[in-house]
Amino acid sequence: MDFTFSADQVQLRLKARAFAEREIAPMADELDAAYDYHAGGVERIKRSGLYAYVVPEAYGGKGISSVNLCILREELAKVSTFADEVFVMQGLGSNPIVRFGNEAQKRKYLPPLLDGSRMANFCLTEPAAGSDVAGIEATARREGNDYVLNGRKCYVSKPEHTDISVVFAKTRPEAGAKGISAFIVDREQSSYGVKTEKLMFEGDIGEITLRDTRVPVENLLGEEGQGMGIALGNLDIYRPTVGAAALGMGRRALSLALDHARNRRMFRQALVDFQVTRFKLAQMKVELDAASLLIYRAAWMADQSRERPTMEASIAKYFATEAAQRVVDQSLQLHGGIGIHKRSRIEHLYRAIRALRIYEGTSEIQLLVIGRELLRGGTLEHDDRL
Repeated sequence: MDFTFSADQVQLRLKARAFAEREIAPMADELDAAYDYHAGGVERIKRSGLYAYVVPEAYGGKGISSVNLCILREELAKVSTFADEVFVMQGLGSNPIVRFGNEAQKRKYLPPLLDGSRMANFCLTEPAAGSDVAGIEATARREGNDYVLNGRKCYVSKPEHTDISVVFAKTRPEAGAKGISAFIVDREQSSYGVKTEKLMFEGDIGEITLRDTRVPVENLLGEEGQGMGIALGNLDIYRPTVGAAALGMGRRALSLALDHARNRRMFRQALVDFQVTRFKLAQMKVELDAASLLIYRAAWMADQSRERPTMEASIAKYFATEAAQRVVDQSLQLHGGIGIHKRSRIEHLYRAIRALRIYEGTSEIQLLVIGRELLRGGTLEHDDRL
C-alpha cells in the first residue's frame, strides 16, 4: 500500500495550512473562547472554498475524498477547534444527501452548501439513545403528502444556524432498527424548536424539538427503513476524520510542548535538556505518527474500497482520539503551572480534546465494533487489509 499523498493532496494540505495560519490563527484564541458563530472566522471559512470538498463535482464541488476530509480537519483543528467544527458540520450533514439522495434532492440542496449560504447538520442522537442508535424514539408518520415528525434530537452542532438537517425517525417503531428512516428537514419548509447550551470547552451544543413537524414526502432520504444504514454509513466515513481532528490538536499540543521545553529554564538548564522531558516528547511523537497512519489507512480504504471500512474506521477513531488525549495531557504536564491558566492554548486543548472520545461513537463503542468485525473476519494469522 502506497501511503504517499498525491500531488493534489499535497497541494490541498498546503492550501488548508496557509488558510488556517493566515486567516484563522490571528483570531483563533477569540474564536475558541467564545464559539461565536457570528464572529468573522465563519465568514472566512465560507469564503475559503473548503466547502467544495464536501460536494461532488457534478454539483459544483471538488469531489468527496475521505483522505481530503482528513487533511482538512487535521489542518483546521491544529489551529482552531471552532474552525474545525464549522467545517465538519457541513460535511457530516450533507454526506447522507450525497450518498442516498435522489437527483432532485441533490440539485436542490448541495449547490448552496458551496459558499455556506446554507448550512447542513446531522441529527441522530437523542436524550435516551446515543450509542444505541436503534433505541431512538423520534417518530414519523405519513399523512397525505407529508410526514409528521415528533421527538427530540440532542448534541446537535449549531442548530440555530442550520438550514438543512438530516433527521432520523422511526416510520415503523415496532420494527426497531429496521423501522428507522431519514428525512431532509428544511427550515424553509418545516418548523421546530431549538435550544442551545455550552459545553466544557465553550462550544455550543443544541437540541431540536420536533412537535408535529411536517416534512414533504419528497424529502424522504432513500427509502423507508433505510435510515440505520444511512446513519452508520455516514459514521464510517466521518469517524476517521474525528481522528484527524484529534491528530491536529495533538500536533499543536506537541508543538506547544517543544516550544515551552526549549524556552523554560530550571536548575540552570533548559527543560528540554532533561532526559525525562525528551522521553515524554518522544512518546508524544510516536503516538501521533501511529495515529496518523491508522487515520489515513482508513481514509484511503474508504476512497478505494467498495466495502465500508467499518473496522478500520473504528480503529482509527479509537486510537487517534485516545492517543491525542494522552499527548495533550503530557503537554499540559510539561507546561506546569502555566498550563492550567484559563484561556491558555494548552488549557483549551485539554478541555476540547475530551469530547472527541465521545462523539460519533465513544471509545467503548469503537472497541465493540472492532471486536464484532474481528470475530466476523475469522483467522487472525493474516489480514490482507493491512
